[in-house]
Amino acid sequence: MKDHLVKAVADGVRVHAAVTTRLVNEAIRRHDCWPVAAAALGRTMTGALLFAANLKNEEAVTIKFSGNGPLGTVTADAVPEGYVRGYVDQPHVDPPLNGQGKLDVGRAVGSEGLVSVTRFTGLKDPVSGSAALVNGEIAEDLTHYLYVSEQTPSSVGLGVLVNPDMTAKAAGGFLLQPLPDADDAVITRLEENLKGVRSVSHMVEAGLDAKGIIAELLKGFEVEYLSETELAFRCQCSKKRIESVLMSLGADDLQSLMDDGHAEVCCHFCGEKYEFSKEELERLQAARHRK
Repeated sequence: MKDHLVKAVADGVRVHAAVTTRLVNEAIRRHDCWPVAAAALGRTMTGALLFAANLKNEEAVTIKFSGNGPLGTVTADAVPEGYVRGYVDQPHVDPPLNGQGKLDVGRAVGSEGLVSVTRFTGLKDPVSGSAALVNGEIAEDLTHYLYVSEQTPSSVGLGVLVNPDMTAKAAGGFLLQPLPDADDAVITRLEENLKGVRSVSHMVEAGLDAKGIIAELLKGFEVEYLSETELAFRCQCSKKRIESVLMSLGADDLQSLMDDGHAEVCCHFCGEKYEFSKEELERLQAARHRK
């Protein structure tokens, strides 16, 4: 199944659902994530895609978890066109399983710290908000963030099922929000549906696509499916962009790289490595002086 996101509405309800197994596997491969890091990063990237679905083209959102757990910071950038990138500070973390025998993402992220959401909407300054972590499990923290920072009651579900070989078997998520005109009966039906729904990762493992996830969430509702977007892990980095970064260094720093005879720059978000020869560095230094 290709990774994809579907947007839909029903009577007084808005919902986004996504299947993200392939892009999570791409992140695992690029960052050499161990299972708990794969789960935390996969959930965060999926959450970012769900948040970005409300944006206009050429806008973007960044979600950052800064907890007191051993993973360090977990960061994801997403755009409404369906592209996401992300990284985790410490991908080789291996805490014990939790009491239910599952990956202990909460312990790895930490229950003390902040989740920050920044929306880049084309205005002079981005729109940012943050909230204290609830338990570090990502979905509950994003639900809490939407309620306390944006005054938007929501339900966020995220899941990554990791194979013994450290690949993702199934990954996906949903963002469910009652609309302002939703009455009490609608809210009650939603709550009852959510009580009986399976975890997102198990729905994806069972073969449900995004529309199937929405149908599970909105049983008894007349659903109108609005759009479907293909998703992928994609970074905006390029050698030309890295050249600009190198040219912004001080003259002494750039000279030090030339003295070493080469430079290797690794992108945090995707792990791509860019090599620069001494001749390339000399060309950048000369261009820097001309400026």
